[in-house]
Amino acid sequence: MEKKMNENPIKNALELVTPKGDTRAGFIALALEKNYLSVPYIEEAKALKVLAQQAQTPAQLLEIPDIRAALVAASGLSEKSQNHLVEDDKILAVKGLIEKFLEPAGANFVDELIYRYLLTKGDALGGQARNLAGTLGERKFLRTVLSVLNLAGTDYHWKDAKSGAWLSAPVDSTDLEKQIRGLAWSKGDQNRLLLLNLTVPVVSKNVDAVLLDGHFDELKKDKNTLIHNNEKYIALGELKGGIDPAGADEHWKTANSALNRIRSGFASKRLEPYTFFIGAAIENSMAGEIFEQLSNRKLDRAANLTNHSQLTDVCDWLLNL
Repeated sequence: MEKKMNENPIKNALELVTPKGDTRAGFIALALEKNYLSVPYIEEAKALKVLAQQAQTPAQLLEIPDIRAALVAASGLSEKSQNHLVEDDKILAVKGLIEKFLEPAGANFVDELIYRYLLTKGDALGGQARNLAGTLGERKFLRTVLSVLNLAGTDYHWKDAKSGAWLSAPVDSTDLEKQIRGLAWSKGDQNRLLLLNLTVPVVSKNVDAVLLDGHFDELKKDKNTLIHNNEKYIALGELKGGIDPAGADEHWKTANSALNRIRSGFASKRLEPYTFFIGAAIENSMAGEIFEQLSNRKLDRAANLTNHSQLTDVCDWLLNL
């Protein structure tokens, strides 16, 4: 039976609202992921303590070459700031750490070093954590896309986030969503590309998720001619993974503005691609606005990221466009 592409499965605004239980589960998932992210820093601190205990005095720490980078970090210099400094500058900062903080700690100078090392690394962890909600949202979206592809027996290629290479679908796709920056598949004689975080020329802004008509090989020709061909854009959407209800309205305002820019940009070329929105934190007021846009076809699809049925529907819809 032919799929009804314009049928909206959301029947009322309340269906879009995030249940309190899902909000709690989202906060717990974020906390657990932060703990996973902290593991390398904790293990580094443990190793640093063992190596630093070779020194009898704080000054002797400078004589241990294997902890030189850790001493610089403990002095408070971020990795970004170190790019602007020469080695003498770094040593000066370490000497300041030793004189002002480690020597006054007396016999506990190694512990003091570890505390200050972890404080500096905590800033780095905080930077990672600020982007964590969005990252987890992308992963959930991609995992669902992969699930629908696998269930349909559709072969695909995926773009590796680190190398940028397009690779064949693996036999075991466990945790593949953590490495993906794009997906490509064919259906009949149609080629499809799903790209994340793409700067769309006609919009002049980054778009969270974009579905294109084309093969991934076309991305390598003439400065990405596929991306510059406005007629190749099938659907564009905004994905907001933040789970905190306090930021829900702001996420929707940002996404709605982005979606309006998308519509205006393509309308200037007399084009009207599909638009969609997926959000983890959806409160009553914004749910009403989203449902109104769905009802008047301003927005083609929407889903609460915590609702598996809605998310699967949007992913299945995308794969059948």
